[in-house]
Amino acid sequence: QPMGHAHVFSNIVDHGMDPQAAIDEARIFWGEDGVLEAETGIGPATRKGLEARGHQIRDAGVPHGGAQAIVIDRDRGFLIGGSDPRKDGLALGW
Repeated sequence: QPMGHAHVFSNIVDHGMDPQAAIDEARIFWGEDGVLEAETGIGPATRKGLEARGHQIRDAGVPHGGAQAIVIDRDRGFLIGGSDPRKDGLALGW
């Protein structure tokens, strides 16, 4: 779960995505055996780049984890939420 949270946080902070886009983005996880597990949506160029750096990579088979997030936009007075389609849940704020 922490690795999924790091993906979402980085997508929002480092890549400027809104919460829903950040959550929807395909993820890569470190498997217990040291092999990276890539969700559907990780492109061939990314896979080849990781392999060129010495990583082993395989298809995840099933989605990993789930997330909900709410970003507070204080400048505009908005709450911007997102909920993971990989599982049940919702983002709710007031």
